[in-house]
Amino acid sequence: MTHVVTESCIRCKYTDCVDVCPVDCFREGPNMLVIDPDECIDCAVCIPECPVNAIYAEEDVPADQVAFIKINAELTHAAGWKSITKRKPALPDAEEWKDKTDKLKELVK
Repeated sequence: MTHVVTESCIRCKYTDCVDVCPVDCFREGPNMLVIDPDECIDCAVCIPECPVNAIYAEEDVPADQVAFIKINAELTHAAGWKSITKRKPALPDAEEWKDKTDKLKELVK
């Protein structure tokens, strides 16, 4: 199994999770992070670190977020999505976006 970054990360991109990942499985895009399912060792240390509760074990992904299992897998290999291993500041307007829902249309691939 793997872990999955879901919609709550879009337009926030808090990177607290990156600092605790023992295998560097996070990939960074313009306005979201994803987890490489081939690299994730299912340790779950990233889950409590996410300030917007965007990370779930694959088997626990809410029904309305299941599409993010495929999105994480695809974007892991997308051009421009690079490995991120150190915490960075969140996006400038992250606080404004952190509690919003229905953000998939905001995802920049």
